[in-house]
Amino acid sequence: MRFRPLLVAFLTLVASRAAAGPVGVLERDWLVDPSFARANVSISDRRVVLENGLVRRTIARRPNAATVGLDNLMTGASALRAVEPEATITLDGHEYRVGGLLGQRDRAYLLPSWVASMTNDPGAFHLVDVRPSAPVETVSWQRKRHAADLRWPPSGSAVDLVFRGPDPATRGIAVTVHHEIYDGLPVLSKWLVVSNGTDHAITIDRCAVERLAAVEAESAVDERPALAWRTPAIDVLSDYMFKGMDVVTGNQIASWRPDPSYTSQVSFERRTPCVLVCEPPVGPGVVLAPGESFTSFRVHLVLHDSQDRERQGLAMRRATRALAPWITENPVMMHVRSADRKIFRNAVDQCADVGFEMIIYTFGSGLEMEREDPAYLAQVREDVDYAHAKGIEVGAYSLFSSRRIDDANDVINPKTGRPGGAIFGNAPCLGSRWGMDYFRKLTNFIAVTGLDLLEHDGPYPGDVCASTNHPGHHGLADSQWANWRMSADLYGWCRARGVYVNQPDYYFLAGGNKTGMGYREDNWSLPRAQQLIHARQNIFDGTWTKPQTAGWMMVPLTEYQGGGPAATIEPLKDHLPDYEAHLANTLGAGVQACWRGPRLYDAPETRDAVKKWVTWFKKHRAILESDIVHARRADGRDLDFVVNVNPLLSERAFTVIHNPLAEAVTREVVVPLYYSGLHGTAVARIEDGRGQAVKLDEAGRARLKVSVPANGHTWVAFEQP
Repeated sequence: MRFRPLLVAFLTLVASRAAAGPVGVLERDWLVDPSFARANVSISDRRVVLENGLVRRTIARRPNAATVGLDNLMTGASALRAVEPEATITLDGHEYRVGGLLGQRDRAYLLPSWVASMTNDPGAFHLVDVRPSAPVETVSWQRKRHAADLRWPPSGSAVDLVFRGPDPATRGIAVTVHHEIYDGLPVLSKWLVVSNGTDHAITIDRCAVERLAAVEAESAVDERPALAWRTPAIDVLSDYMFKGMDVVTGNQIASWRPDPSYTSQVSFERRTPCVLVCEPPVGPGVVLAPGESFTSFRVHLVLHDSQDRERQGLAMRRATRALAPWITENPVMMHVRSADRKIFRNAVDQCADVGFEMIIYTFGSGLEMEREDPAYLAQVREDVDYAHAKGIEVGAYSLFSSRRIDDANDVINPKTGRPGGAIFGNAPCLGSRWGMDYFRKLTNFIAVTGLDLLEHDGPYPGDVCASTNHPGHHGLADSQWANWRMSADLYGWCRARGVYVNQPDYYFLAGGNKTGMGYREDNWSLPRAQQLIHARQNIFDGTWTKPQTAGWMMVPLTEYQGGGPAATIEPLKDHLPDYEAHLANTLGAGVQACWRGPRLYDAPETRDAVKKWVTWFKKHRAILESDIVHARRADGRDLDFVVNVNPLLSERAFTVIHNPLAEAVTREVVVPLYYSGLHGTAVARIEDGRGQAVKLDEAGRARLKVSVPANGHTWVAFEQP
């Protein structure tokens, strides 16, 4: 087949765009070498400054505390245009500002000389103390399996700002605003602790942990749809994330809002989205008894140095790893379709034989995690012990949200006063008696049987519940917070015990390990060749903002939702090239799939192929689980590949190049290596062969001639000369 020059040029262009070089005003690129970016908090009589060479937050102390500077040191730009309170809370129906200053002359920009003349808001909580602190371990992490060597909590600096109430109604109530900044990351973290030192209960109706009057990303005179506005290059991560497998869908707290008090803005209707507000959708509605404290969700601001999608994605992935390092645990796992002892133990034997690390009683296997019969628990424990003796960890599946229990225990729709109308139709309320008992049964099952993983399907997605009879929440106002808190506590309990957590929602910062990479289940009913293309597309698309170790793929070895023989890999020995292609797709990008079936191999040649790929993956595991740079997305028309990069390894970069065509291809490809830290010259090893020197251009790109077999793949490792 002749490849058109236009297609070749397109391949070169797409690959080169992934090689964005250093930007901004810094001499060194933190995404290649962050060692210079050390966090520090300096405290003086007049201000508190959090700084790490990448970002700087300046908080005035007088006449009250307020953020008066948010500087992106990577670009040299100020991200702040006006003063807002440090937080807002609504107590017993009355809203209070926490800190803040009044009297800014123009909210389009903020001059330091103006700050000195600004005044205190007499109705706001006022600053009474500043306490040096340190980053806090928000989740206890038992390091039980292979993971990246990351410090937990992240290294950095912190400070606590303590505020007291302004009036007799709030006397005795303290709000502590906890700020953190980290080494080597353009991330600023923040949360609140409200302490009730009064002699009566108080209700926290609402709370906004962060309010930033940011510099607008663009100005437009005319009215435009909300989604058409460009917003500032600031992303938000939080532990209060659910109902979504990606960072955008999972976001429940952050929104960009207009600033009507910004009277000099270009927008005639004053609709420019330029105030970032981080608050829960409803509630929390928490009642604090005397002497009790409330700790809010965490807000993590990620400031970007570019509009480039790869740089922004790399920043988000680095931040997620630092704030939830357990997501770098990435066991090679099988999903066994049956809990029958003979089938399970045979699958365990095969896992141990080929180097798999974990086996999961998958959905539909027949395992019952809600069962408490001692004899049944003992039987499961025996099978788990059998697997452990073979060096294999064991997990189990449980379904929560997408089910109906009964009227007394289901989520009550506030519009109708009856069950129904939840996010997944019907769903139990975790705060109901059934829900609280469900969590007790789950944790008991895990503890008694010695399981190493919980696959929690349909975890709490954010349903609100209007019931006033459920013991776990008071009513509608606190139902979302109470249900989320129970879910987060479950995953934190798992993390502290070393129990791995698969959950199809963004619970990473609350203790979860892995969510769906992003795929459509009925695509596994397509012919095998199409499945392979879809899989590589899903991996390419699913790794822009989350690390590949945090997303699972799926490979049904037996028929799944139809498709017949054309869609099915079983018998495995009869479709070995497709089986190996799936192994190359996933392991070759550092991604783990749910290999779902009764067995991993059915013949010696199948066993040898699976073991070969698992052994190969473990040999190159460090680089394959490192950052992904997106080169060319699969489309079935030409070579496609991603590149794994890590400046700290001997293998600085690694790529598996796939050929979906029916004939072999010999071609020069452009490989983006800038983020590997290589420059000038690199050594390329094709399929572990003899190294050859390749030159890198000024953008860090290497041109390399490769030969890729028809419907096959090859791989290349890049090292320092």
